Amino acid sequence: MAKRRKQRRPREKAATIDYVDPEGNVLTLRETLSPGTVAKVGEAPAGAATSQDDAWHRRFEVLFERLAVRWEIAGLPLEGQKMLLGRYRMADAETQRWVRQTIARHLEDHIPELAG
Repeated sequence: MAKRRKQRRPREKAATIDYVDPEGNVLTLRETLSPGTVAKVGEAPAGAATSQDDAWHRRFEVLFERLAVRWEIAGLPLEGQKMLLGRYRMADAETQRWVRQTIARHLEDHIPELAG
């Protein structure tokens, strides 16, 4: 007897918010995260050998991966997690600082349980 395929409901797109840097580039972030994602991001690092600095960088990259939906730089839109994270890693120190500050403000305003 054949198995019945479970029909999936189409996923609703998460609400997003655009943040514009001084140069006019636009970073689009998800407004919220699921409770499971919030719990996962809030966990302590798994390895005992992880330095505090490594843990801080990894937590931020996880936040960036989960929140960033789109990043338009000089009119070129970037989408997809690998592209977005790669572009962040290649960014100059000032751009990385702006992204970190923007995400920190975003968390304070929309996901306070992860702020700080």
